[in-house]
Amino acid sequence: MDKQTVYLDAVVTNPAIEIGAYTMYNDFVNDPVDFEKNNVLYHYPINKDRLIIGRFCSIACGAKFIFTSANHTMSSLSTYPFPLFFEEWDLPISEVAKAWDNKGDIVIGNDVWIGYEAVILSGVRIGDGAIIGTRAVVTKDVEPYTIVGGIPAKPIRKRYDQDTIELLEAMRWWDLPQEQLRRLLPVIRNGDVKELAEAFGKL
Repeated sequence: MDKQTVYLDAVVTNPAIEIGAYTMYNDFVNDPVDFEKNNVLYHYPINKDRLIIGRFCSIACGAKFIFTSANHTMSSLSTYPFPLFFEEWDLPISEVAKAWDNKGDIVIGNDVWIGYEAVILSGVRIGDGAIIGTRAVVTKDVEPYTIVGGIPAKPIRKRYDQDTIELLEAMRWWDLPQEQLRRLLPVIRNGDVKELAEAFGKL
């Protein structure tokens, strides 16, 4: 049995992290069960931000999701997080969250592949079917079915033409019940979207 790979919805317990069915994480360095501790960083309840990952995503070893509290505020003349030490500086505790700039949720679509040691920053949305290259640093939203790479990550190419992307987005095969999906699997795996559309229409 492969002990380096887990379905994340079976191991993540934080209610602010939502993981879709069959989304997997592989880790050959650390225990993949510790994904929440090792890979979801600066994710504190005070910010009320969420990590949302869709169904059938593949997340490679060392991928990181870096949240708001890593973003020291740029609105102050100093980036030092004085509000974190509110007692020492006679600041109200309500000021704590002003130590950083809140960028919001990280939202990952369905069937997304996130490569080895990629970094996704707070506020980023990644569309269905996207591929995030190895060690990419994603600072901006990624369109569906787009391959990105680099620091900062930039589009390399679309996986399909726009008509194919729209058809895949409309079908949303990842939402099908397992038995229907099992019947469609040979068609999905052969890569012919027209054949998939025909089979989908017969379900």
